[in-house]
Amino acid sequence: MKLELGKPAPDFKLVDSDKQTVSLSDLKGKNVVLLFFPAAFTGICTKELCQTRDEMSFYNDLNATVLAISVDLPFTLAKFKEDNNYNFTLLSDFNKEASTAYDALFADWILGLKGVSKRASFVIDKDGILRHSEILASAGDYPDFNAIKAVLEKLN
Repeated sequence: MKLELGKPAPDFKLVDSDKQTVSLSDLKGKNVVLLFFPAAFTGICTKELCQTRDEMSFYNDLNATVLAISVDLPFTLAKFKEDNNYNFTLLSDFNKEASTAYDALFADWILGLKGVSKRASFVIDKDGILRHSEILASAGDYPDFNAIKAVLEKLN
């Protein structure tokens, strides 16, 4: 399935760092920011999610739920969340279903590792429609948070 702005975003059911199931369809009525990231405890991923943590009031003010997704195990994500005091949900896409559905999966990453989430960002509106999509070719690149914020402001 090709992702298209203005079309429904792919639904998913993933386990969070508290071992609870979270699905996109359960969040209808809220704007959702999806942040796919390659791996917990790596430099750029930690920096990206710490910036998100520090700016949560912005997302909360715009009725936006932030979900950060990687292929890490829920137990790893729980430790990552605890160590960094993240104030948003971390989801395990261990089976790579959401990363595949959002075209955000590296076939080959570093050190010969395969099947790691790409750094990518998406904004989904209250009706489940995809309004922003950025899939980065390099895991070293940083999402355009200004673009994410601009889309969220237009939705409110």
